Amino acid sequence: MIDFENGLELMDRPEIISRLFFPRREFIEGQNPPNVMNYFIKVAEDISIGCRFYPARNNAPNILYFHGNGETCLDYDYVDPLYRKRGLNLFVADYRGYGFSDGNPSCSSMIRDAHPTFQGFVAILHDLGYNGDLFVMGRSLGSAPAIEVAYHYQRQLKGLIVESGFASSRNQFARLGVTHLFKDVENLVGFGNDLKIREVVIPTLIIHGEEDEIIPAGEGRALYALSGAAEKVSLFIPHAGHNDLMVEGLEAYMGAIESHCKIFKT
Repeated sequence: MIDFENGLELMDRPEIISRLFFPRREFIEGQNPPNVMNYFIKVAEDISIGCRFYPARNNAPNILYFHGNGETCLDYDYVDPLYRKRGLNLFVADYRGYGFSDGNPSCSSMIRDAHPTFQGFVAILHDLGYNGDLFVMGRSLGSAPAIEVAYHYQRQLKGLIVESGFASSRNQFARLGVTHLFKDVENLVGFGNDLKIREVVIPTLIIHGEEDEIIPAGEGRALYALSGAAEKVSLFIPHAGHNDLMVEGLEAYMGAIESHCKIFKT
């Protein structure tokens, strides 16, 4: 069995952190649209992660969403109506140092924080009386914590969604220009997306832009091929890059997510 914790701190070097994370602080005072709830989930001593919940209804499917490296949960104020219109509850989690969260981001903390974040997500839904099915979704860098959650909590989840995600950490480090930092490391695991998704058997949806200039579409195809799910679907949007999937293929994009979440609804 692979020890995914082994060497995780190797990824916390400043050269990687500065290329991988682009945190932006946000203030939530006076920035609450109607029917939006903010939460703090404790992930470590004196460290809490800010989250924003956009509910549609209490029996709707619930999506725990890990965003990209240049976003915050408040950015999803503009996306929320698309999910709400389709009867989907969206729960967006930040990372350390992002939005109204404490601390500073790192690769190891992002992966480890995914566990208390998921557990907090489940507890909040229970306390609020939201009893719909649970899904996890990750976009770009967020594919790593999303696949981590899917790998560990499959019995509680109905499905996984990966948007613009990466498979191979070695390829990702090459794109970041930091391969030289690992020249003496054998069997580099990194985030382990490609290894973990082999063991994820819950229904899986892979979405990627055909013209993605940051994480090539081949990475999405690799995730789809490696997925251990018997029920898996892919959507590769023509002409779409890394950040314009909704512009180039909004109906297909939202339709795929809605179908993935609602086909399993009890």
